[in-house]
Amino acid sequence: MIPRRAQRIDSNQAEIVAALKRAGCTVEFIGQPLDLLVGRAGVTYLLELKTEDGDVKPGQREFLKAWNGQAAVVHSFEEALQVVGLAKPAKAA
Repeated sequence: MIPRRAQRIDSNQAEIVAALKRAGCTVEFIGQPLDLLVGRAGVTYLLELKTEDGDVKPGQREFLKAWNGQAAVVHSFEEALQVVGLAKPAKAA
């Protein structure tokens, strides 16, 4: 068994996970390399959750750059729903 280091849970995680589940997604916290594995309509997404002032770590940035699949950094449940195709992006002011 590989020991896992403790993961910091972002303050917005519960809200984001709840919104995705209410929308019919399956959600699994994986912690590494990103926070969430989300399934919707046969597509799997990797999501990294950050608070509004949170920064992506260098290792995460490199992973996102190299990953050849669906992956995104989100700061709110609205952004998470947009990534999985359940909401339209907000219009710029």
